[in-house]
Amino acid sequence: MATSASSKLNKAVKQQYMALPQGDMVQAMYIWIDGSGEGLRCKTRTLDSEPKTIEDLPEWNFDGSSTYQSEGSNSDMFLIPSAMFRDPFRKDPNKLVLCEVLKYNRKPAETNLRHSCKQIMSMVENNHPWFGMEQEYTLLGTDGHPFGWPSNGFPGPQGPYYCGVGADKAYGRDIVEAHYRACLYAGVKICGTNAEVMPAQVLSHCLYLFFLLSHFHCRMHFPVIISNTVCVVFQWEFQVGPCEGINMGDHLWIARFILHRVCEDFGVVASFDPKPISGNWNGAGCHTNFSTKEMRDDGGLKVIEEAIERLSKRHRYHIRTYDPRGGLDNARRLTGHHETSNIDEFSAGVANRGASIRIPRSVGQDKKGYFEDRRPSANCDPYIVTEALVRTCLLKEEGEEPTDYSK
Repeated sequence: MATSASSKLNKAVKQQYMALPQGDMVQAMYIWIDGSGEGLRCKTRTLDSEPKTIEDLPEWNFDGSSTYQSEGSNSDMFLIPSAMFRDPFRKDPNKLVLCEVLKYNRKPAETNLRHSCKQIMSMVENNHPWFGMEQEYTLLGTDGHPFGWPSNGFPGPQGPYYCGVGADKAYGRDIVEAHYRACLYAGVKICGTNAEVMPAQVLSHCLYLFFLLSHFHCRMHFPVIISNTVCVVFQWEFQVGPCEGINMGDHLWIARFILHRVCEDFGVVASFDPKPISGNWNGAGCHTNFSTKEMRDDGGLKVIEEAIERLSKRHRYHIRTYDPRGGLDNARRLTGHHETSNIDEFSAGVANRGASIRIPRSVGQDKKGYFEDRRPSANCDPYIVTEALVRTCLLKEEGEEPTDYSK
């Protein structure tokens, strides 16, 4: 399998320099979403002292013509610091800074979905909306070949990979463990991880039974590869949450960034493609768990059922928002097979992993808790996914288009 040349450099030599004292100076890595709506970009600046709050961080700028975000004749874009985390690569006191992007006229860039999400979340803050997102991903070589798959042929059928263990069932656990610890160091609300169903695909699943429930439900699909009787998993999942409001998007984007950086050190690629390998394999989603204070309180099941009824009448709107290409990516994944619903049909059920919306069995028994929207794709933007749920379930919007509250 092909790995990057930089991963083969002597890391001990690098460590000589990383161990040097940096005085009072601080390195702040500014991170933003580029014009694709999926890619992350970053660059670093030196600060004279350690920032304690987001207000201590200065605005910055970048060349948007190189990130699919502007024309070369008017290319300056503004970086607005929005969330700050500890840097697990350079370590304290250095920072990771997630930024919003503004155009030359100070209006949000087209892929700055955080701006609208923050406004919507502020309108429902008294409802205390909680989210937990289960991020599945696949590990690939730099040549695009699944990590651990045989050069010629395919792995064995799904079955032994989900939450699997052993050299014959899981590849890439070093990456998973490094990512988990780096997220904890950074302050990301990662709540779990596991191997997923598909061979040679890694899914990092942070499935939280949040919403005041006493336990977490974590689920990961690990792909299995069969070569000379070796079955290997390369699909993983990690879960992030519970997070309230805008924090869900902030924490998931930083968790994705950290995963890309960890994979960079190991010389492999983390893919969030919803169907990285065509054929009889599970795709990759980003199942989203959602609740409000009313849903978590006694009798909350009635509120959950009312929310699901509203979702059933707005299926097409949600499908358009649940992947960066207006549903085209999810069309490859939501086939009605491999634990998915059909993209053209809305369904809901208790403990039904083939439904659009799943009510966990424990929630049905306790009559309160949360529900899981299984439609978002692995490459979804968490800001628009969480915003759409709030618009439909709490603001009770209807129809094909979101309401404009600025008028």
